[in-house]
Amino acid sequence: MESKEMRAAYADTLVELAASNPDIVVLEADLMRATGTGVFQKAYPDRLVNVGIAEANMVGIASGLSATGKIPFASTFACFASRRVFDQFFLSANYARLNVKLVGTDPGVTAAFNGGTHMPFEDLGLMRTIPGLTIIEPSDPASCAAFTRIAAETYGCFYLRLPRKAAPYLYGADEKFEVGKAKTLRPGKDLCFVALGSLMVNNSLAAAEVLMADGIKASVIDVLSLKPLDAATILEAAKNTGRIISAENHQIAGGLGSAVAELLAESDVQCTFKRIGIRDEFGQVGTQDWLAAHYGLTVSDLVRTAKDML
Repeated sequence: MESKEMRAAYADTLVELAASNPDIVVLEADLMRATGTGVFQKAYPDRLVNVGIAEANMVGIASGLSATGKIPFASTFACFASRRVFDQFFLSANYARLNVKLVGTDPGVTAAFNGGTHMPFEDLGLMRTIPGLTIIEPSDPASCAAFTRIAAETYGCFYLRLPRKAAPYLYGADEKFEVGKAKTLRPGKDLCFVALGSLMVNNSLAAAEVLMADGIKASVIDVLSLKPLDAATILEAAKNTGRIISAENHQIAGGLGSAVAELLAESDVQCTFKRIGIRDEFGQVGTQDWLAAHYGLTVSDLVRTAKDML
């Protein structure tokens, strides 16, 4: 399948948007090459601010720019965009009802060789506790570009969680996306994978193909919007299949697994539920494939969980 770097989809969209909207500005913590926003700096050198390795200060500056009417996109590794700047993002941006778009890159095992200190398994858990914050994890370059555009056009704080590397296209250029709306990529009557992010959505699709060979029809839902969550689509799948497996590149506590568990527990739908994700562990150094296998995020892990459930 055709693919594109997620960081390129993000940065190219910002360049396009900035051509018609002079209020869009970009802030970086000395990671333009990693984030891909060097193209924005080249196109609009007076609208990109490199604050250096001072992420909390970056969020404070972004909040100040928002207060003057600008639309700031502030990006850094997801470990720093969550753990390091949580208080500033909570108070200066969200509590103040401003318009800051915070972008966390290299989530979960996609941090790979950056190792445990840079491997955020808990960022979504932190962000879900911020009142009113919109949390998006695009699954492909098309959804990444679309939600970057939506974030720019929608007043309020956003947390965009995205890998830097290439991801295959799952959607066409004319696909429509909405905050709070998931996409059902594959129908199925026996169980449903509710997946978040490029890694786990693609692994869920691959697992569904393996299961089909054994006569098991698995549905796959691409969550896209963790907050607000598309409760209606997930509950309909739970009602139709009776079996839900959440799949995320994050701790099973606090992120998608918790969100789906809370939803199912407060509903009247009878459903068996299992979670795929990190189980109370820290990150470490390794290739993405080795890390995915170590933490139980592979296609084989999804298939085994589905068969155990059945």
